[in-house]
Amino acid sequence: MKAQERVLPQIDLALCTGCGNCVSTCPAQAVEMIDGWPVIVYPESCVYCGDCEELCPQGAISLLYEIVFIE
Repeated sequence: MKAQERVLPQIDLALCTGCGNCVSTCPAQAVEMIDGWPVIVYPESCVYCGDCEELCPQGAISLLYEIVFIE
């Protein structure tokens, strides 16, 4: 997958409280807090594991999935 095609977790800042759980749980250390909000600062490191989505108490992080049918 090319870098410009990379799908990243979506962070809804309207729901986010800035708790930092996503930062502390990211095994790839792709997320950091900037001005009190989480930002995926190293998108090339994100392994799309889902830990951030699962541990976000506000449900502010969602992973988008694309279903591909193989013929």
